[in-house]
Amino acid sequence: MQDSSELKTQEMLPYTTSASDARCKANEEIRTALDTAFEGRGIDRAEALHLLEHAPTADLLEAATAVRQRFKEKTVSFSKKVFIPLTTLCRDYCGYCTFRKDPGEPGARFMTPEEVLSAAQAARRGGCKEALFSLGDQPEIIFAEARQFLREQGYKRTLDYLAAMCELVLRKTGLLPHANPGLMSEDSMRQLKESNASLGLMLETVSPRLMRAGQTHARAPDKVPALRLRVIETAGRLRIPFTTGILIGIGETLEERLDSLIAIRGLQRRYGHIQEVIIQNFRAKPGIPMAARPDPSLEEMLRSVAIARLILDGEMNLQAPPNLSYADFPRLLEAGINDWGGISPVTRDFINPEAAWPEIARLRQATEAKGLKLRERLAIYPEIARKPEFVSAAVRPHLQALLDADDYARVERFTVAQGA
Repeated sequence: MQDSSELKTQEMLPYTTSASDARCKANEEIRTALDTAFEGRGIDRAEALHLLEHAPTADLLEAATAVRQRFKEKTVSFSKKVFIPLTTLCRDYCGYCTFRKDPGEPGARFMTPEEVLSAAQAARRGGCKEALFSLGDQPEIIFAEARQFLREQGYKRTLDYLAAMCELVLRKTGLLPHANPGLMSEDSMRQLKESNASLGLMLETVSPRLMRAGQTHARAPDKVPALRLRVIETAGRLRIPFTTGILIGIGETLEERLDSLIAIRGLQRRYGHIQEVIIQNFRAKPGIPMAARPDPSLEEMLRSVAIARLILDGEMNLQAPPNLSYADFPRLLEAGINDWGGISPVTRDFINPEAAWPEIARLRQATEAKGLKLRERLAIYPEIARKPEFVSAAVRPHLQALLDADDYARVERFTVAQGA
């Protein structure tokens, strides 16, 4: 193992010696911020803003790669999942969403228990180990059709139905549920922990400005930043492994983008339960209110991912969806990610149906081309899986059955080829 000071000197050499004498003084603040970032303790807001506004992209990427190398070495992970869109009904009307539907629109529905179980069983046969449940936020509050479906199934709330479906999938298939249901009460989170390996809620942004008329979240009562931060904090108190992240390109400023990352870092430092942070880029689609808004450029995405790596503590797992960068997705590795997220060999991305996930074989090829190693993980990361307080008694035996010796996913061989 190299001495950290020796490794630091080697890693930092390119951006501490490449500047000309004329640039040295102007770059002093950049070099200081990059030096701090390399320690993995997270740069502060002023340093991050200065880097975003002034640092060359090559320097940002090089620093982010060095931090990943120091704390994550050469492993890049992914989870083999099935995407279960439990319901597309939602009471929120976000400016960028094509997933949600109103009753009567094509695709507006709840999945029945039979459909959920059938999808999970097919996925398990196909080698998946995670069941990602995505659904609209509290549709029963505004839609009689949602209340009727739930009543027919014996439930009053979508969250109660979700908990029952997660328990069904866990018990019948052994797939590890990971639910992203939107806002949750403490009681609902306790209930979901009993059948979920982990939970998720995208913070998206801490900016209440985007709740104003004409902005992205103007008609989305569940996107109030304070409410979403409260859910993430509650998950920490309950010792629930958690996924969160930000959306870029939805109208936020650079400062708001940084503030969102710093808020996530603060909660992680306090509770230690955030196992991954996602940096997701907006993609315009026909028919949405934001259809005319330009997508963030590849360079903006790379810079945003890199600055997230430098803001977040070095141990954090950082993810960016490969399918939303299309053919350029291998370049995300240059920005310091160490996880590709959930990749499904059996279902499409129902949130972004126009953007197909890369095949796992292609993912491996792209990762290895950068000198890195692709490994399959579970819905709970190795470092969290080792801590018993984060896993319920009901989930534990199913988790253990899927873990290998170092707490990644156990390699299985199936008769159906899935490109792994």
